[in-house]
Amino acid sequence: MIVKDGKIVGRGHNMVLAESDSTAHGEMVAIRDAEEALDTYDLSGCVLYTTGEPCPMCLYAILWANIDLVYYGCTIEDNAAIGFRDEQFDRLAGGREGMEDFLVCVDREACLELFRIYQDMEHLIY
Repeated sequence: MIVKDGKIVGRGHNMVLAESDSTAHGEMVAIRDAEEALDTYDLSGCVLYTTGEPCPMCLYAILWANIDLVYYGCTIEDNAAIGFRDEQFDRLAGGREGMEDFLVCVDREACLELFRIYQDMEHLIY
């Protein structure tokens, strides 16, 4: 979800499998939704809220869109536990050192519970 001036301007969830689109991560879908709603590519003044710490692709798109701040629940390591491969791409990109003020972890336990529910569901792994 993307918020600007206290209002939700973009929403998204993972659509990779539904859309057969490897770039349709929740953050990417939310960015596209917010840019369409605001009729701009510049999301300065916006904050993004997401369940899992953004993968490198999403992180760079967030930076490219000029989003001011990201709040996430589950860490890259938590993401790996449910099948995401973010760490290997982070190593290629040089890591996340120095981004502590931009990427802020909140409500991790609540998000981990969502991950537990997801793991218990029957679903495809990608």
